[in-house]
Amino acid sequence: MTYQDAFVPPYSDGPDLGHTEPQDTGPSAFSPALDSKGRIADDKAMLRAARDLTKDLGTARPAVFWGDMLISALLGYAALAGAILSSNIWAALGFGVVASLSLYRALLFIHELSHIHRDALPGFRFGWNLLVGIPMLTPSFMYEGVHTLHHQRTRYGTPEDPEYLPLALMKWWSLPLFVGIALLAPVALIIRFAVLVPLGALIPAVRNLVWTRFSALSINPDFRRRPADTDLKTRVIWQEAFGSLWAIALALSPLAIGWRPLLVALAVFSVTAVLNQLRTLVAHLWENEGEAMTVTAQFLDSVNVPPPGPIAEIWAPVGLRYHALHHLMPSMPYHALPEAHRRLAAEFGDMSTYAGSNHPGMVTLLRRIAASTMRAR
Repeated sequence: MTYQDAFVPPYSDGPDLGHTEPQDTGPSAFSPALDSKGRIADDKAMLRAARDLTKDLGTARPAVFWGDMLISALLGYAALAGAILSSNIWAALGFGVVASLSLYRALLFIHELSHIHRDALPGFRFGWNLLVGIPMLTPSFMYEGVHTLHHQRTRYGTPEDPEYLPLALMKWWSLPLFVGIALLAPVALIIRFAVLVPLGALIPAVRNLVWTRFSALSINPDFRRRPADTDLKTRVIWQEAFGSLWAIALALSPLAIGWRPLLVALAVFSVTAVLNQLRTLVAHLWENEGEAMTVTAQFLDSVNVPPPGPIAEIWAPVGLRYHALHHLMPSMPYHALPEAHRRLAAEFGDMSTYAGSNHPGMVTLLRRIAASTMRAR
């Protein structure tokens, strides 16, 4: 069982534009190679090594996927129950933190599902949707067919990229707005599935609006989702049906069991949504102004937060602490990324293009982006 498209083409030609300054948080002596027009050129040695040194790491391990996802989900739901049932405020808060972090990890398997080949890990997509995607009103269709657009070489960082905004070049107030809006995500999802989906079943115009505007986990407000292909459309139907029934049950639950369970669950999911938004904020440097970029420029605009720091595994779980490496090998399973990173880091050293994507942590990255927005006019 292997992933499809495990490696990007090592030699990509075409337009290439990216930031050309040395990385503030990378090796001090590093500066990317530039072409004759002063733009970041592809580092072909790095791209070749990403392909050749990691050929044996492209196979997904079912035991790792199932074990990790099940433990995370079950721990999250058990802690959520503890937060709802506990009469002690501090115990409830402790349970809430555990629930948020565990369910956050379980939820982020949606990223793996957007890359996994349909024949790999039989039953995992269905199982994840039943245990995590639908209960958290974020079924996999909301990322499938969307996230892969972000990995298309000619779309990354352009206005056609659903997951890119030049945040580092925007006004300072765009950052708190970007993070704060995530607090509303759980309520917005209940409205989408409990109200808009049933209305869309009756009114085609509503259905079209819901699909094009409210059916993708994207951050680009100009992104409009295109019609789903036949294979995805089948999954959309059953995932939306079950999601709608669950959202209606949640909305009506206070009539039967009171408000506490719903409010606690919404608070836990809001924390999860904000944490994911913070992770998204530091997943890239967001310094591209809309032009197509080379693979190397995309890599350097993306972020690795490698060990030894252990905290990154909490806020960027399921391989997302190696986000830049993931952009070199989009379909490599998450459990193989640490070993792939070790091999490439050993191959190229601290003053290389590869090391230029390494950053020490979230706080440093937030400071960098915030400082950039303060200079924006």
